[in-house]
Amino acid sequence: MAGSGNDFFARKHAELGVALNEVQKKAVLQTEGALLLLASPGSGKTTTVIMRIGYLIEVKGVHPSRIKAVTFSRASAQDMKDRYTRFFPDHPDGGVQFSTIHSFAFEVMREHLRRSRLTFQIIEGEVEQREDEELPLHKKLILRDLYRKLKGENLTEEQMEELTTYISFVKNKLLPEREWESVKCDVPEAAQVAKAYEAFKRSFEGRLLVDYDDMLVLANGALEDDGGLLWKYQNRYDYVLTDESQDTSLVQHAIIEKLARRHGCLCVVADDDQSIYTWRAAEPQYLLDFRNVFPEAAVLKMEQNYRSSRNIVDIANRFIKRNEQRYDKNMFTRNPGSRPIYIKQLDDYKGQAKYVAAAVEGSVAPLPQNGQPMHPEHAAPPTQNGRPAQPGTEALGETAVLYRNNASSIMLMNEFDRRGIPFYMKDGDNRFFSHWVLEDVLGFMRMAYTDKRPDLLEKIHTKMAGYVSKVQMAALTAIDNGESVFDNLVNHVPLKDYQSKQLLECKELFQAMRSMEPRAAIRLIRFKLGYERAIDRMCERLGFRKENLTGILNTLEDIADGLATLEDFANRLKYLEAVMKASKKNKNANAVTFSTLHSAKGLEFERVFMIDLIDGIIPSNEDMKKTEGEVSPLMEESVRLFYVGMTRAKRELTLLSYAKRDGEEATESQFVKAVRELQSPRQAAASAPGRRPEAAWNADAPGRRPGAAKPTASASAAAADAAAKTKRGAAGRGAAASRSGRTAGASSGVTVTEGRPGEEPSARNPRALKSFDGLKPGDPLVHAAFGPGAFVSASRDMIEIDFAGGRRKLSAAACIGMGLVSRP
Repeated sequence: MAGSGNDFFARKHAELGVALNEVQKKAVLQTEGALLLLASPGSGKTTTVIMRIGYLIEVKGVHPSRIKAVTFSRASAQDMKDRYTRFFPDHPDGGVQFSTIHSFAFEVMREHLRRSRLTFQIIEGEVEQREDEELPLHKKLILRDLYRKLKGENLTEEQMEELTTYISFVKNKLLPEREWESVKCDVPEAAQVAKAYEAFKRSFEGRLLVDYDDMLVLANGALEDDGGLLWKYQNRYDYVLTDESQDTSLVQHAIIEKLARRHGCLCVVADDDQSIYTWRAAEPQYLLDFRNVFPEAAVLKMEQNYRSSRNIVDIANRFIKRNEQRYDKNMFTRNPGSRPIYIKQLDDYKGQAKYVAAAVEGSVAPLPQNGQPMHPEHAAPPTQNGRPAQPGTEALGETAVLYRNNASSIMLMNEFDRRGIPFYMKDGDNRFFSHWVLEDVLGFMRMAYTDKRPDLLEKIHTKMAGYVSKVQMAALTAIDNGESVFDNLVNHVPLKDYQSKQLLECKELFQAMRSMEPRAAIRLIRFKLGYERAIDRMCERLGFRKENLTGILNTLEDIADGLATLEDFANRLKYLEAVMKASKKNKNANAVTFSTLHSAKGLEFERVFMIDLIDGIIPSNEDMKKTEGEVSPLMEESVRLFYVGMTRAKRELTLLSYAKRDGEEATESQFVKAVRELQSPRQAAASAPGRRPEAAWNADAPGRRPGAAKPTASASAAAADAAAKTKRGAAGRGAAASRSGRTAGASSGVTVTEGRPGEEPSARNPRALKSFDGLKPGDPLVHAAFGPGAFVSASRDMIEIDFAGGRRKLSAAACIGMGLVSRP
């Protein structure tokens, strides 16, 4: 042993600048027995965990190899390992065992199968084709083949994702096969397919086919049944630590529980308020029942948030308390307040991407540091390439746009690309661009260019008016006369009475489509050629969710907006697919991050936009269903997901909804209403029923410093409003944005009603400047939100002001249009 705990903390503070608070110190010192460490967002949990490991080694004298640290993802395991190496560079390499739960399970499974003289083959991820196989044995290929044999149909990519999630769920829940039918899945006969899949994997003599979930199940079973194997691993480690345990499934908890059973020294780090993966079998209830498993366990709550401003922390803390199935915590911060959370309801969905892009364009400088010391885990890098960071160079990289569904990213990508704003799409995959709905639409469009190819009709014939049967289609393909497929069907193939008229109408519609603008063509496909009705049939028969499919069609219409020809539309899709792939290279660049709420967990940004905040998306219709009159667990998870999104923001948080989408009314998310009520209850109560709610600002807004000026909307959001008004005034009321260019000055296309509460000061400052002409560098100015400052420079679009907290570039249109800048 080397010194005391106090000596250890003092030494690390001197060496690293790491200063732990009292609860963090308790978590480091509480090394014996079971500990549940509940870590609120931004509470410095990784630093605390690494300091705990260092304390065990340097003070308690534990050999590094006797410590096992397990986390949920490879990225988290690598982050812990890197942080440990940075904090304790003198410790021997390869000592502490950092791993994912899957890699540990693989090790256990491999040892167990070796002892049992069984070979195995991994069939998930990157697999190698064996010489004796016609096709590589891969999980998805096996499932696709089994489904085709059992159902006579092909799995779509959407169904494949649903089916693999279902199989993973039942295994991670440790459900016996007889109970699989009780688990809901939108894929027909999912349980039957899953059982056939399990039987297929066991059908190879002397060799097991193993997917990632099998690793967990086999490892848990081996530790349960093989006492010698269990003793081997229990005797290898004296201290076990798990991170992100709110994401851990029942089988994963069972493995860890067995591993720590002999010595009982288990530290579980989690936040039940951030458990958002129950759909893939995460088990937050295990945390709530932790003392049932470990009766003598200590429970510590790390409640201090080092990340976010006071007002964001205060609202988020009160928001999450609407959930009942949770540990009671009181998240707080000593960070100063910033502007209130900005709540904005747009007139229509189509304005959302334009609004966000305009807001980003209007706020290009990094937010000022507040002068308070940052916790080491959250301090920004002080240099770039060894030189001091320059103003404005990290602004885009400190901005994120978060959404629940990946489909929301497509219109963002389309708009940001047109404006030339760099972005990084964190979870962008190409499934949208290969989705069967998109392929169907392109198939209809190809028919518009030539109706003489039966092979084109064969791909869409079951999805259009005048339904052509397989028998009729087979008869058509036998005809080779170079005539229109519709004429050949009518003249040479036996049809039912109603079909002839419909098919001739289809011929005319396809001919008309060729000269249409793409958006009009998609509407024709949907509502005149019968594709919308075909979607309804497929949803009823195959369990697809119609809102997902219509969402894809709506997105295609939005992409088509402003394009002249069908060829332009097809080229735009190819281009956007390439843009999505290229955006992956922007991960560490100065670019705005697009991410789902799920993937954003663990990340942080100076400013965050949360979009598509309407009932039906978050919470979803399924979330809002009550179980026996009670709030469903899905609803509580949806609350947690919204909370995760809120707590990604350090200084600025904007919540966006809209009143209409595709001509239909949309209801602002009840979570947004709750935030408004928490932030400004008097104004929320005063809102008339049916009136479109807006952000509510008042002098008593949480997080406001005594004596500070009454806050206005956030600079970025206000700039978007002002930009929309300015453009509308210049181009004529209701003028559309430029649809083909990528210039930064394109209209936001947002209609803004003036004088709504929370969007502008109720009375314009009479001293507000109407022009920046005549200002000289150093002239004193006052900004309504940022306070006193000194003029630096101005252009037609931007004004630069030096404030006490740092230099900022602001939208000139916003400052003038809203009367935000005045002389003292």
